[in-house]
Amino acid sequence: MSDTLIRVLAFTFGALWGSFLNVCISRWPAGQSVVAPRSRCPNCERPIAWYENVPVLSWVALRARCRGCGKLISVMYPLVELAVAFTWLISVANFGPTLTALRVAVFATLLLGIAMTDARHYIIPDGFTVFGLMWIMAFSVVGLITAEPGPFAPPYEALIGACAGAGAIAIAGWLGEVALRKEAMGFGDVTLMAVVGAAVGPQLALLTIFLGAGIGTVAYVLIIYPVRLIRLKRERRARPETPDDGEGIVPIIPFGVFLAPAAVIALLWGRVIIDWYLASVVRYG
Repeated sequence: MSDTLIRVLAFTFGALWGSFLNVCISRWPAGQSVVAPRSRCPNCERPIAWYENVPVLSWVALRARCRGCGKLISVMYPLVELAVAFTWLISVANFGPTLTALRVAVFATLLLGIAMTDARHYIIPDGFTVFGLMWIMAFSVVGLITAEPGPFAPPYEALIGACAGAGAIAIAGWLGEVALRKEAMGFGDVTLMAVVGAAVGPQLALLTIFLGAGIGTVAYVLIIYPVRLIRLKRERRARPETPDDGEGIVPIIPFGVFLAPAAVIALLWGRVIIDWYLASVVRYG
């Protein structure tokens, strides 16, 4: 099979998984099954035919509108499908048609679903984390048996990593709760770090938390806080009678949104980052 055909298949398969990921993102936070019923328009509840559910192409053919009620279909659906499709394509392009490529693609897809759900609903459904932990632990054994080279932790490191990741983020959340006198981190972040720790091992799990905090801090200072201030000013101009007591200035921050890209960075380049740190900072610090 030619490299071009393999990459086309990877892109197509990724787009199909992206379509299913959209179902998970919309249904799991509401406690709904991702198997039944069939996909429906959220506005008119008209069942969506299979030919209206082809990733990306159906959205374009329907001109981003439901065939039944004419309501606009969010652009996020094809964007997620394209994001997953390119994730699978890039994974196969870098690792070839191997078990490592499959594991990286599934891990990145899982993290994208977690980040999207946490950003929208401020929760990380157990469906993502339970499946993720089972997948990672099972394929850590398969990878050990087949001697597949790659960035993932072997089974014994995966177990330690899951405990280290979950434990470290739980302690960080507890310390934040003590300092702020309110809940600083949800349990979904703990289960997410168990998944990440199982994938990358204990050392890179701690690096993931550090990177996630760094990415989150930059995003908060440059994007989240300024946008929140602009929205509050608009709301107060629209309702001048509302007292300016400072409430609501600090927005809720879904930490999973930042842990997800940090986990990918740690998986693929974590060892390079640690080696650079030890060589540049520790030696000459």
